[in-house]
Amino acid sequence: MTRSHTTEDLVYLSATEAQHLFTTRELSPVELMRAVIERAEKVEPTVNAFTERLFDEAMEQAALAESRYLGKGGLTPRPLEGLPIAAKEKHSIAGRSLTEGSLVNEGNIAAENAPIIDRIAAAGGIIHARTTTPEFSIATYTHSRMWGVTRNPWNQDFSPAGSSGGSAASLAAGTSFLATGSDIGGSTRLPAAVTGTVGFKAPYGRVPGAGVLTNDHYRGDGPMARTVADAALLQNVLAGPDPRDHTSIAPRYVLPATYQDVSGMRIALCIRLGEYMIHPEIEANTRATAQALADAGATVEEIELPWTQQDILMSQAGHFSTLFAASVAETTAGRRELLSDYTVAFLDLMAAARTQVSYLDSLHAEKRLQRELAVAMTGFDALLCPTTAVPGWHAGDSLGGAKLEVDGEPVCDTLWAAMTVPFNINNRCPVLNVPSGRSSWGIPTGVQIVGHPYDDATVFRIGTALEHLRPWSYTRDHRPAL
Repeated sequence: MTRSHTTEDLVYLSATEAQHLFTTRELSPVELMRAVIERAEKVEPTVNAFTERLFDEAMEQAALAESRYLGKGGLTPRPLEGLPIAAKEKHSIAGRSLTEGSLVNEGNIAAENAPIIDRIAAAGGIIHARTTTPEFSIATYTHSRMWGVTRNPWNQDFSPAGSSGGSAASLAAGTSFLATGSDIGGSTRLPAAVTGTVGFKAPYGRVPGAGVLTNDHYRGDGPMARTVADAALLQNVLAGPDPRDHTSIAPRYVLPATYQDVSGMRIALCIRLGEYMIHPEIEANTRATAQALADAGATVEEIELPWTQQDILMSQAGHFSTLFAASVAETTAGRRELLSDYTVAFLDLMAAARTQVSYLDSLHAEKRLQRELAVAMTGFDALLCPTTAVPGWHAGDSLGGAKLEVDGEPVCDTLWAAMTVPFNINNRCPVLNVPSGRSSWGIPTGVQIVGHPYDDATVFRIGTALEHLRPWSYTRDHRPAL
């Protein structure tokens, strides 16, 4: 099986295109994996998206995948057969490191696979690499003392955001076809936004997780990809109940293969989500995206949400200090000198928050935000809004460090530039990030498509339409210059 394309052409195929070529025997999984490895060897010294390379095993698995496409041994291809998939390091693989980017966990080995790792393997996906995160997935940028700085392929002066920054950077750099992400405050959608990729925050319980934080109703694992169809392909493998996660939902929800256009839909547009300060380029790209939907026959109506900064920050502070930060504090107790500066700052910030905001206080604020969103979305099929308030984060930024500006006013990068947290507070809502354009910094921008609780299909319907209306395909003329 062969195909006369350059390595760069091959690595920027979509996953669904690659599968079609596997099926028609115009491309071999071995040939594709070899191209991805060659690409990684070229760009990884610059991008630094990988924590671990599993290339030898991947080539062996690619040969087995090829035999399935050839019909050998009576075996048939599975849903992800032969596709190179990058896994976020926090998604444990039995017998391999599980450090979450922290020197505190150096030498820690995972006892079992995370549920989504089992699902990828069972579906024939090939995990050829594991990807970087900030320490404990704690930040909106990706660097750590353990792994160094991960850079945005579109402009290496900037971060691919966080915490699934390595996964997003790998997709944009052409070193993976699909990737896993997780999202507790925007960790899938933020990296997708600034790398021109697609990230899906599934409703709480849709995708099973591992560990005690599966009971945290802000969190969830999910797919990252370069196209909407590719994200749906991986999501349909990841979704469904698992006995290791009591919060996982039965029956398994399967996204449709095809969608109607957006004609006749009613879509709410909200630029500021209450009190966020929005960079003019972010607003312009969001409005252009909304106009494309209107031109395609959707009714797009701009709304305002009564959300306040106080309620959003109160929800964050009470929730993160009680659950997420408490878990990190327990793991790192007595070894503070090994932590990255932003982890120390986060733990100190959350320790102070615990003295000011109770968990009950945060639940009252959450309830107000949830009710206000439900009222605002009544009569609409979905909500469209920016993913970030600013065009990006500088590589190497730290919590409480350099601030970006909107109209001359400083915006704290961690606490008030990520417009994703409100939809972790409203975590039964599915949210899909898709590209909205590019900024003057040369890196992409994104919008969030927010659905009603557990209405996953609608956000994929709108995302599919936008992909056709305002294409962002990684063509020869639209790729990072690496």
